[in-house]
Amino acid sequence: MRLSVLDHGHRRRARLFLALTSKRSGVAGPDIVKMLLYRPGFLSRPLLELTADAMRGPSYWTAGEREYLAMTTAQVHECPFCAVTHAELTRLAGTGEIDPGDPASARPELKAVRAFLETVSAAPGRIDATAVAGLPQQAVLEALRVNLVWNIVNRLANAFGFVLRDGQLETGTRALHRFGYRFPGFLLADGHPSGHGDVTRKLRHSVLEADARADRRLRAAAAAGEELPEPLQSYARTVRDRSAKITDTDVGALKTAGYSEDEIFELTVAAAVGAALRSYDAGREAVGN
Repeated sequence: MRLSVLDHGHRRRARLFLALTSKRSGVAGPDIVKMLLYRPGFLSRPLLELTADAMRGPSYWTAGEREYLAMTTAQVHECPFCAVTHAELTRLAGTGEIDPGDPASARPELKAVRAFLETVSAAPGRIDATAVAGLPQQAVLEALRVNLVWNIVNRLANAFGFVLRDGQLETGTRALHRFGYRFPGFLLADGHPSGHGDVTRKLRHSVLEADARADRRLRAAAAAGEELPEPLQSYARTVRDRSAKITDTDVGALKTAGYSEDEIFELTVAAAVGAALRSYDAGREAVGN
């Protein structure tokens, strides 16, 4: 990972959890878990609340189909960590209704919403909802929530340099599937209130409006694509638009410019969440919601 705080900056309860699960499984803690357990009040609580409902709550789409949509979103963002993970989860969560390696195996409704979400992810200013005109609006909205989650996570996985290490694919996917994307509550508790209404509103508030290490104005600008000092301007743009292109050099330039790892973490999350929410809002508007 590109930020040492995501590897070693956890609270004692998270460190103990990571050590215990690694000892039991014989596999190092996955990068995604380390990120989610780092300062959970900033991102993880609202994100995981959204994720558990989107991926395993009641839906028009089967669990396997939602994993397939997560996989195709990862492919849009050129995120191998997430693409491989969700291909495996498609096999685990599905009952044979979709082959992650064969797009032709998808039912017509899934093909239609996949094409719609690809545009939502890649070109939110040019969305054409014709492909999903025959689907129930609620089904499209549920797919958009799946897309919102992974439009955030894919960007963060790319920016922070997530990699799959030996044994992690099997153990990690089985744990995610078994627990339905839910983490033990004691790992996420941090004494901060979790109010502010709808879960997407909680996410906006926590990442962009609540007190944090990086100035609110910088977080808001990183999310919205507004002017920032260099090299932060170029970095935030790359997180939003081409996260797969981020390198160690980009992160190193921010450190050289005087940004702490906590500030880089927050500003990266802000840029990712801002871009994902823009796509989500555009997708909802396109289907008249």
